[in-house]
Amino acid sequence: MDPGGSSGHRDISEIAPELRRTLLAWWEVHGRKDIAIKPWMFTTDGRWPEPNEDLSPYGIWIAEVMLQQTQLRVMGPYWEQWMVVLSTMQHLAAAEERQVLLLWQGLGYYSRARRLHQAARQLAASPLPSSLEAWQAVPGIGRTTAGSILSSALNTPVPILDGNVRRVLARLHACLEPPQRAQASFWQWSEALLDPLRPRDFNQALMDLGALVCTSRSPSCHVCPWQRSCAAYASGEPSHFPVKDASKPIPSQVIGVGVVLNEAGEVLIDQRLNEGLLGGLWEFPGGKQEPGEAIEATIARELREELAIEVQVGEQLIALDHAYSHKKLRFVVHLCRWISGEPKPLASQQVCWVEPSSLIDFPFPAANARIIAVILEKLSH
Repeated sequence: MDPGGSSGHRDISEIAPELRRTLLAWWEVHGRKDIAIKPWMFTTDGRWPEPNEDLSPYGIWIAEVMLQQTQLRVMGPYWEQWMVVLSTMQHLAAAEERQVLLLWQGLGYYSRARRLHQAARQLAASPLPSSLEAWQAVPGIGRTTAGSILSSALNTPVPILDGNVRRVLARLHACLEPPQRAQASFWQWSEALLDPLRPRDFNQALMDLGALVCTSRSPSCHVCPWQRSCAAYASGEPSHFPVKDASKPIPSQVIGVGVVLNEAGEVLIDQRLNEGLLGGLWEFPGGKQEPGEAIEATIARELREELAIEVQVGEQLIALDHAYSHKKLRFVVHLCRWISGEPKPLASQQVCWVEPSSLIDFPFPAANARIIAVILEKLSH
């Protein structure tokens, strides 16, 4: 098999039927066709659907958006709970944002939840879209998510290109360009391979191949149904693909956080603006430490600048590290006593004083769970 020359691009249209056949045969035996793993992919009576059977797009839409930045094994329980509470698009459209964010708490990238909520309110009065273009017009839906929804729910013959599929295709072609730089080629390859009669099964099989066999590290080439056609395997170094751009160093920051108590023993929290990864969530106030600044001074300054209050910064409660994809943060949390000033949301949507026991009723970023546990333990003594 010609591994594709120096470009890493080759025409596989002639062997596409054979690749479809071998992949689907492998998937019938080894695929993740388990209702406990992907319940949204099953009929109401618990069967994997036949090609002529449609599924509800709503549950698949929720699952696909959850899967955009979250692994399957992590998001499963979140999807189950979501579908208990918000089982239809009408329920989602009628829900308060706080309820939506609480159900999402722990999944990260909270803008996904806000866009789902926004989209449900836009679509509530009409049937869910049935075309690629209409789905891509929905907030938070790109071409891959739209393709996954349509092929999964309606067996529509549209390709997908998630991370698993990109990795499989990069290795199949031994592509010498990073996938993000060769998007057009990758979409062409995904479309050329797609089984026109069983697009639902084929797209699921392609994702499962990447997740179970063609893994990012130590791919199991010896059990891969596409081994004989794989240019990366023929090269002898399959794990060298996909080619990656040089990684940039990840910046780190120290964040001073104030847990402010008033005379009634209530805690001050504020709600972030509806922007960025954590938009709309609640938090304990604070901000970035400046060079050469003591962390106590950081906290006092940030609370003055963001809330117009004066506090006495007391003992440290906890310090914890949290890594995002683009930065590393160290949170240093101090107990503070409110001295003066009526709290104002100068850099947030709103502020409020709450009983410590009520903190669990507010959607916080995941890193705050340990802070809340320490607060409750400290104040219970």
